Amino acid sequence: MEALLATAVGFLFAIGVYLALQNHLIKFVIGFSILSNAANLLIFSAGRMTRAAPPVIPENLMEITTPFANPLPQALILTAIVIGFAFLAFTAALAYRSYREER
Repeated sequence: MEALLATAVGFLFAIGVYLALQNHLIKFVIGFSILSNAANLLIFSAGRMTRAAPPVIPENLMEITTPFANPLPQALILTAIVIGFAFLAFTAALAYRSYREER
């Protein structure tokens, strides 16, 4: 599964870089969005995909003794998605404004 995700991340990075280097503003915005999604997928795959239990410590113990899912990559990705969406909306507004000024 990790090899498939690594291939998908590489493919998305290649598409994103290609589009970001284009001369058109809309292609740049789409390329940057694809780069952001590729980075999120990279962080997700680096966090080891597992179907382990949630990281909840039982009352009578001081630490988790069973395998658990790492919550840090999920929190990082959630934050990156929100920031990426805000950046995409801002960039789309700037692109629209630039298009209207050229006319």
